Amino acid sequence: MTFTHPWVLLVLAIPVLLGWMIVVREAGLVLPSDHEPSGAGGAGRGASHSWIRGVLAVFEAAPLVVLAAAIVMLAGPQVMKQPRRERLLTNIQICMDVSGSMTGRNYELASSAIEDFTHAREGDAFGLTLFGTEQIRWLPLTKDLQAVRNAMPFADPSNQPSHMGGTRIGAALRFCRGNMEAEGAEGDRMIILVSDGFSADLGGGQEDEVAGELEESGIVVYYIHIGESEAPTETTELARRTGGESFRASDDQSIKAVFRHIDRMKPAKYASVGTVPMDHFGPFALAALAALGLHGLGLLGMRYTPW
Repeated sequence: MTFTHPWVLLVLAIPVLLGWMIVVREAGLVLPSDHEPSGAGGAGRGASHSWIRGVLAVFEAAPLVVLAAAIVMLAGPQVMKQPRRERLLTNIQICMDVSGSMTGRNYELASSAIEDFTHAREGDAFGLTLFGTEQIRWLPLTKDLQAVRNAMPFADPSNQPSHMGGTRIGAALRFCRGNMEAEGAEGDRMIILVSDGFSADLGGGQEDEVAGELEESGIVVYYIHIGESEAPTETTELARRTGGESFRASDDQSIKAVFRHIDRMKPAKYASVGTVPMDHFGPFALAALAALGLHGLGLLGMRYTPW
């Protein structure tokens, strides 16, 4: 055990000195009631109950134990312990399609699932990008996930300008990649792409180029295709090449199941940071509480009197 402020321990001399004074203190005036006759004719009269003095000394010294424990805690006792593992940051970019086809039920499904996913990933950093024909960096990477949840009502496709009406997934993924590299945050990188349609800028080998760029940046893409139709082959292959997967979700339960599956596939990671000195107040606090309780019990009748 070590102490942050070892010089404070010098103050322990005060309770030690006061305790010694209690031990060596002479008995006060002796009265007949302090003795107990033994046998006929009072044989044994004068045999003092010395054990009573010992019991009274224990009760009277209890506050000094409290004082001593407080002094030790002020000195900052520490021991070397293994702390809880430290969570490694995961940078998650939500890339959400807000084109005209996402209006209504599709948007409600995606928005609700994204909010639930942020609750499950507290401690990670999230960003939000909205895209259609163009891209909007709606929210930079932040660990304040309430900001992501508050932003979802403003992502409603029905509130977007006309130039967001198309779908360009390739450009959106490149846009997210540029943002993540510019922010330079440490940790794993993940893009969750949410869309319901085919992309005008994928196909003819373009998806391989985009996947290669994402791989180079260490970004994994998970594609959630919302709707009854089959997910586009180009987007599905792009996600798989980066190490991710493609999913189809057509109702509330299926899209939430997809997000739970992603959470299991890319769980939060932890790393041990080694042993570090940690405060060790527990034993001294317990000793002080026990002494305080003993003193309170003594106040019920076991008190020193000068006779």
